[in-house]
Amino acid sequence: MSLQSGLDALKDKRYQEAVELLEEFCRNCVEHDSSDYISAQMWLMKAYQATGEIEKAKILCQKLMISENPQTRSWAEQASQSFRQTPANQSNNIQKAGRAATTGMKLTMGGVGGSLALASGVTMTLLFGMVLALGLSLVFIVGSDDPLQGLAIAIGITLVFNIAAFFLSPFLMDLTQSWLYQTRWVELAEVETLSPETAKVIRQVCEQKKLKAPRLGIINDQNPTAFTYGSLPNSARLVVSQGLFTYLDDDEIATVYAHELGHIVHWDFAVMTVASTLVQICYLIYSTARRFGRGGDSKIKDAMQTAALAAYVFYVLGTYLLLYLSRTREYFADHFSAESTGNPNGLSRALVKIAYGILEEGSRSPEPSRLIEGTRALGIYDHKAAASTGTAYRIASDPQKIGRVFLWDMFNPWGWWMELNSTHPLTGKRVRALSTYAEQLGLPTEFDMGRVIGEGKSLSKSRLYGNFFLDVVLYGAETIGFFVGLVMGVILWSSSPNTGLAFGAPLIGLGIGIMVKALVMFPDYKQAPETDILTLMSDPYASPLRGQPAKLEGQLIGRGDAGYKFGSDLKIQDRSGMLYLHYASRFGPIGNFLFGMKRVKSLIGEQVGAVGWFRRGVAPWMDLIQLQSENGTIVNSYHRFWSFILGSGSIILGVVLTMFLSSR
Repeated sequence: MSLQSGLDALKDKRYQEAVELLEEFCRNCVEHDSSDYISAQMWLMKAYQATGEIEKAKILCQKLMISENPQTRSWAEQASQSFRQTPANQSNNIQKAGRAATTGMKLTMGGVGGSLALASGVTMTLLFGMVLALGLSLVFIVGSDDPLQGLAIAIGITLVFNIAAFFLSPFLMDLTQSWLYQTRWVELAEVETLSPETAKVIRQVCEQKKLKAPRLGIINDQNPTAFTYGSLPNSARLVVSQGLFTYLDDDEIATVYAHELGHIVHWDFAVMTVASTLVQICYLIYSTARRFGRGGDSKIKDAMQTAALAAYVFYVLGTYLLLYLSRTREYFADHFSAESTGNPNGLSRALVKIAYGILEEGSRSPEPSRLIEGTRALGIYDHKAAASTGTAYRIASDPQKIGRVFLWDMFNPWGWWMELNSTHPLTGKRVRALSTYAEQLGLPTEFDMGRVIGEGKSLSKSRLYGNFFLDVVLYGAETIGFFVGLVMGVILWSSSPNTGLAFGAPLIGLGIGIMVKALVMFPDYKQAPETDILTLMSDPYASPLRGQPAKLEGQLIGRGDAGYKFGSDLKIQDRSGMLYLHYASRFGPIGNFLFGMKRVKSLIGEQVGAVGWFRRGVAPWMDLIQLQSENGTIVNSYHRFWSFILGSGSIILGVVLTMFLSSR
């Protein structure tokens, strides 16, 4: 698509068409420093203004204001003046509910997040104990004659590992940040020019808590994120991306910095650094013991295998303890931000806008962001949860429509289950906690979580929990089918001389289990309703197992596989949001690789109709059935194929085995 066609549409006042043409040109343009690309960005900003999409126009203008081209910067600075006379588009501009007149008021958490001190203490004690026990086991394995000496060596090994990790990890992170993301270290004065309130908050917190100002970094990436790391509070690093200044207002940026300062005040990064190291030591001991347990003296081999098993169990337990600690510290950092700024509504708004920014940047890039993927555990927001919240913010006319996507977070049992494997609490739970702080400050809440809670209480509990427990059973349908078949086979064999039943019945049960699970996961799609992405994401009953047939119309905007240039998954965008499409070849992983290598690139940018099964976890997605583009190209996906092949094959094999053994 040529740049001229977009300019002609803009000149003829076909503004919506101009937006679509210019957006497509920008997506397909490889040289982002070229004059054509910069011109397209300028005219796209004007087109956004003409269609009333003021938030998008502002974001694009702010990007142009930091361009390396001085003429572009000058043009953008002049263009920014027009926003003062242009009314904000309600669809993308949340009306601010206000903030407290003073800061520092103590806010009760009401049990939200548990106890940070208790969570940290228990986690660290258990992890240290695990590593100590494993260290002891390895020392005794090599045959120490003096148990006390072995104990001293084990304790020494544990302390050396932890002390080294504690003090060296920040410097290693500095090198990593510089190499991967080209982090630029800046003075507080530069941050103040970008966000005056942020500088005020940093000075205020550091003065009150008697802290040295953290080392401040900015990454030149438009995906909004923020994170902190270090070993001691007075040597902490606080890094944000340029996208934070692009997508958030001044007061919102300040609440994000206050959140990160909360991590520093609570020593969260130090605790997480040591805890992460302890978990990795467990894994290191597991891999080492497993390798040495493959040969040699039988006594040492058995001991090594036992140590490897124990280390792996400790590694799994340690991982979940670490995730729990990570989620707890996020609640307390949110609480610190609300107290320090008196603006819990600002942080709620910031979380939603960060999700929106991640979604917007994802829609403009054919490849997922390396920064967002690489800093998932450190960042203020789990990018996998951005799709639903960001989609709602993109088109919502009022915050209540945004709040409705939080129903799944708050009430679906799968939300709690999925959260166990997440470094961050679900967004709905964080916004709910922040809303309670706003109420304590006597402020109206922008996201009326009381109404969301009220709507959630009217949901069918039998449907929510009945479906959840049914799904849990169906997840193990193959195993259940196998053991039921085994039991029945043994019972029938004991009452008849037919030995084939004992061997054939388990295979038949296994096949039936596979088939039943497939029928629930992949129901009939012939009557799949036409819908949009926001409607799917607002369904509080959605499940990661039970597929919901749906038809979508939209544009393929890129790959869904992070950092994988031959990925077979895709991203589709319609008027309401973006969703990942999961492709499955009938030839398995090899077919997926070939599809990603040969077909995906030619499909990106196409307007398509997609049919598939929608699923909702922390990140929503659709298992693709069929894609059909405007030019007639058809892509078929085969998620059910191997389930039916394996299921029917197991049943047939079980029947044949039963008949064969019975005839002997």
